[in-house]
Amino acid sequence: MSYFIRQTQLLLFFALCLFAFLPFGKSQKYSNEFLSIGVGAGAHAQGLAVTARAHDVTAGYWNPAGLTALIGEEKLQLSAMHAEWFAGIGKFDYLGISLPMSQAERRIGLSLIRFGIDGIPNTLSLYEADGTVNYDNIVEFSAADYAIIGSYAQFLNIGENKLSIGGNIKVIPRIIGTFARSWGFGIDLGLQYKTGAWQFGFTGRDITNTFNSWKITFTEAEKQVLLATGNELPPLSSLELTRPSFQLGVARQITFSEQLSLSAEMDVFITTDGQRNTLISGKPFSLDPALGIELTYHAFLFLRAGINRFQREFKADGTEFLSMRPGIGVGLQLGSFLIDYAYTDFGNSQNRYAHIISLRMDMKPRKQ
Repeated sequence: MSYFIRQTQLLLFFALCLFAFLPFGKSQKYSNEFLSIGVGAGAHAQGLAVTARAHDVTAGYWNPAGLTALIGEEKLQLSAMHAEWFAGIGKFDYLGISLPMSQAERRIGLSLIRFGIDGIPNTLSLYEADGTVNYDNIVEFSAADYAIIGSYAQFLNIGENKLSIGGNIKVIPRIIGTFARSWGFGIDLGLQYKTGAWQFGFTGRDITNTFNSWKITFTEAEKQVLLATGNELPPLSSLELTRPSFQLGVARQITFSEQLSLSAEMDVFITTDGQRNTLISGKPFSLDPALGIELTYHAFLFLRAGINRFQREFKADGTEFLSMRPGIGVGLQLGSFLIDYAYTDFGNSQNRYAHIISLRMDMKPRKQ
């Protein structure tokens, strides 16, 4: 019976992968791109190369199969992160929680993500009916993208090694003031496999395509202002399609002593929504590699570095050069708390650096 269940799960997995490439309609490049930013300062410091080694509550985002690393530990794990991009204009917030289940080899998680730009002035009411300007009519609104991600993971025993499988169900609300809003739904799949010092990971995001249904909610007065100022009214409703993307990772751990170890990982991000400015660019597949390392001392101090997002850019004289996004960081385990810090930039000539801080907390039940 267990063999039959295992084969059924594998067949379902491959069927979903094939289903992802069926031509459902036209997709928008960079749709729901806020979900590619990444969560956890530790991951940012390692160039986002964590698919094979994701092993805590943030695995609900990176690779849901990684939640199985928490199986056997009867604890609740929480994580939170705040980051600001473009000199504080864009704010990214993340909150994650992972819980054990009554079944011994299963784990669930919940991730909440918000990426928003707040305080945008709304000038549609700037003019009075007689044509005079009234700055008191200006109000502010926010453009925010949200994601609610429910995760599930469990072990599949294969010989002496462990294969972990996990999945996500995503709900994606996106809001632009009172003018427009959408609801999206998607599914992710993840696998992790460990053998000796080697670890392998696979994450398939939006494997069945993710659909965002938009609805425009301009008032009649706002429509008149838009038309009077030479703007075109967008359609009252539309469908935005997010094509699948994949992340493959291979990692190896080197143990120097009981107190000192080194983990290194190489990942490849694969997009299917058309040609992008990546190291290997093509249609419809574009590949972007990432490298990350983590040095662990006594399970207390974590030193990290990584690079990712290689892009071809041009200087003012037309000379082409290859840019990349580097990252460095440190983590400290203080009792039940893990504090992570990362320092990274966008890998472009403008050097917009960002400081990222995240916190993880373990909560164990009291012993009777």
